[in-house]
Amino acid sequence: MYDPDQLRTFLAVAQSLSFTKAAASLGIRQPTVSQHVRKLEQAVGRPLFIRDTRTVTLTADGEAMASFARSILAAYEPAVAYFTGSGLSGRLRFGVTDDLALTSVPRILRDFRQLYPRIALELTVSQSVTLQRRVESGHLDVAFVKSTAGEGRGRLVRRDRLVWAAVDGTTVEPGRPVPLIVYQAPSLSRSLGVQALESAGLSYRVTCTVRGVNGVIAAARAGLGIAIFARTMVPEDLVELPVSARLPELGEIDLVLLTSARAAAGPVDALIAAIIASGNPMGAAPLKGVVGRG
Repeated sequence: MYDPDQLRTFLAVAQSLSFTKAAASLGIRQPTVSQHVRKLEQAVGRPLFIRDTRTVTLTADGEAMASFARSILAAYEPAVAYFTGSGLSGRLRFGVTDDLALTSVPRILRDFRQLYPRIALELTVSQSVTLQRRVESGHLDVAFVKSTAGEGRGRLVRRDRLVWAAVDGTTVEPGRPVPLIVYQAPSLSRSLGVQALESAGLSYRVTCTVRGVNGVIAAARAGLGIAIFARTMVPEDLVELPVSARLPELGEIDLVLLTSARAAAGPVDALIAAIIASGNPMGAAPLKGVVGRG
């Protein structure tokens, strides 16, 4: 029986063709990577890599082992999760806004499913208002949404600041309407943005109305106007507009977990604990794409 840790390390090297990159991706030291590969080669009795000072290449046996390793791990990991995971079972209907769905939430859910394989997890991606209504009506058990800061609704995960963002080099011309990219109503970010501009006595024009975060990002990348994002979720190829743009402060929002009074406490509590324990569910990869409204 081949050691699963050695197989994972071997696959990391096979994918990157670099012991250094494999160590970084696995969060272990390079000598440990070398040790795992050496032990696996001893176990199979054949070299799996050809390596010199510059390159790492799979041997024919290494190519075969890569296929076998994927199959072994595909069967091994669900089995371990099933027999070592919690005894919690049932159905859990979880909702999340589209922009939050593009943070580390998918990874949290993947880990949750491995830890609780007997819980049937159903995911809904939609806008905050819709998700809130579905929780209140009992059609969702828990939802991860954005709400007005300090409103006191749900379990606070963290507080974030809304910011104006656009492609680098975008300027706001004095005396001219601010070009806005907004979600279809109802939308928290749209409402707060419009209120802030009107309170500051600034005119605006909506240059693009979209249904989901993909549309917001695409329109902003195309230079169609200025969009509103939570600061931790500004895409890497857009920039937060500086104070010199003289746009009003947008304030903060709360990222909260809402739960249904009708939901089974065990699965809901387990999911909430997983999200809270993740530390920073928003601090993951930059936004790239899904559908829905924020």
